[in-house]
Amino acid sequence: MQNDRIDARRDDEIDLIELVRGLWAQKWLILGITLLVTVGAGLYAFLSKPVYEAKLFIMPPTQNDIAELNYGRGKSTELSTYSIEYVYEVFARNLQSASLRQVFFNEIYLPSLDESQRRGSVDRLYERFSRELVVKGPSKNTPDRFSVVVKGNDPVQATDWATTYVQRASKAAKTELIKNVTSEASVRSRNLEQRIVSLRETAQRIREDRIQQLREALKIAETIGLTSSTINSGAAVDITVDTGNKLDYQRGSKALAAEVAALESRSSDDAFISDLRSLQMRYGFYRKLNIDPDTISTYRQDGSLEVPETPIKPKKFFIVVVGVFFGLIIGGLIAFIRLRFDHIFPDPKSDRVKIK
Repeated sequence: MQNDRIDARRDDEIDLIELVRGLWAQKWLILGITLLVTVGAGLYAFLSKPVYEAKLFIMPPTQNDIAELNYGRGKSTELSTYSIEYVYEVFARNLQSASLRQVFFNEIYLPSLDESQRRGSVDRLYERFSRELVVKGPSKNTPDRFSVVVKGNDPVQATDWATTYVQRASKAAKTELIKNVTSEASVRSRNLEQRIVSLRETAQRIREDRIQQLREALKIAETIGLTSSTINSGAAVDITVDTGNKLDYQRGSKALAAEVAALESRSSDDAFISDLRSLQMRYGFYRKLNIDPDTISTYRQDGSLEVPETPIKPKKFFIVVVGVFFGLIIGGLIAFIRLRFDHIFPDPKSDRVKIK
């Protein structure tokens, strides 16, 4: 009983030597299938549109690149300066923003497609665009370097898109930074303007109060008939604005009347306000502050961006080699199936090699 079972198992087993002989007998079938698959792979490799890849690497700006942003800023102005890290962070945020990608997709990517390529949903086209334009962040080896990778059938277009995308991100970053600077300058100028207005109003009230004090002193001097000063001093008479604590009538009616007339005819108190000119100078600086975007840079390009000459795919040699490999596998598999089929259903009239 056991011997019968072993024999049956042996009958089902394939003799390796007979298998090799059987496959060799069908070598032309295997070679034909291999050739067919290889030709198909070759046609795909040589007829497929080549895909080129343009890479643009980005580094932080230098201190000189952002110097214009810090014009008029510092400890003396109570406005903190912009650091390289902050400026680069603003640029990186705009570089990776979804809004920039959406605008680039609508204004540049979609118009570049022909009618056949635009068929399908916008979401599917956007997914394709996201695969063709990729922004890669910093790595461990380059913690402050970004890269923009653009893939396309046209190497010149891919290079142009990489440059344009980075320039648009830089423009958005510049707009944001300049807006912050001008907003701070505007707030600063309004504060200084309000302070100047307040000082002028205060000086006017002080002058009006002084006029009132001098008028009362003039009445006293005229009442007592005092026309000249009775102050016996070698120093010059003090006619500056004060608190009115002095016995001003002792200066005499002539001097008092002259000072009252001078104060009433004064058209501006600016010359008598301490630090006013300094405030006006700072106010004029912040009010007229204007930053030219061309004078600042939010990034540096690491290396030159050349138009790619060699496509990244299809890799023709690799595809042909894979075609040969799979052709051999498919051909061998078909030949093996034929051998098994002949073993199960032998043909008495056939001279084909049989497997015991």
